[in-house]
Amino acid sequence: MELRCNDMRLLLVLLCLPLAAADAWRPLFDGQSTQGWVEVTGKPVPANSWTIEDGCLKTAVRPGGAQDIRTIESFRNFDLEFDWKVLANGNSGVKYLLQHIDEWNNAQGRQARARGLEYQLADNAGPDAVEPNRSTASLYSAIAPSPRAAPAVGAFNHARILVNGDHLEHWLNGVRVVSFDLTQPEAQKVFAGLRKKGEDASTPIQRETPISLQNHGTAAWFKNLKIRRLD
Repeated sequence: MELRCNDMRLLLVLLCLPLAAADAWRPLFDGQSTQGWVEVTGKPVPANSWTIEDGCLKTAVRPGGAQDIRTIESFRNFDLEFDWKVLANGNSGVKYLLQHIDEWNNAQGRQARARGLEYQLADNAGPDAVEPNRSTASLYSAIAPSPRAAPAVGAFNHARILVNGDHLEHWLNGVRVVSFDLTQPEAQKVFAGLRKKGEDASTPIQRETPISLQNHGTAAWFKNLKIRRLD
């Protein structure tokens, strides 16, 4: 049977539909600029706290304080993947389901921090990861990774964060190491600690929020950040 021009167009559209549905990933960082990112307070990305180096977002470790950055866009249910690197004794994190922002000044300068659930990034042999629930890929200070695998220090590792309704997962270098529900006591305890002073305990948690990268005062590199919505 001879296919007409319109028939051919329809056939091509139908053949492409499965590919379009499967290709839902999109980058969060273009490797060249801070487009799509702001400081956690909403100000422009601070040049004294973050730089772009070799296609990475990199924390700047120098006087003037340390500020976290966040996406301009907010996400509710998502699959996030990224590559990251820290050096010996390094410490950083990726925060999501943000509940509030803290801003203050101290002897080191101005500090701005996102407060939410945190995928911990650290040198597991360093002082900040002695406790299992503060080691790399943990739900910081709440759920230790299992199995507990030491990330490569000074080289890039691959991480994944999955948020799908009440179910959440942390992956490290292709292995799922944390799996939990928001209804679990460990998660509820984290959210209780994130409440602002005087906030009513019945106030619902914020479920659609930006994603934040932490500057903890040590060098950390982030690249190949990509996300797909699960809504």
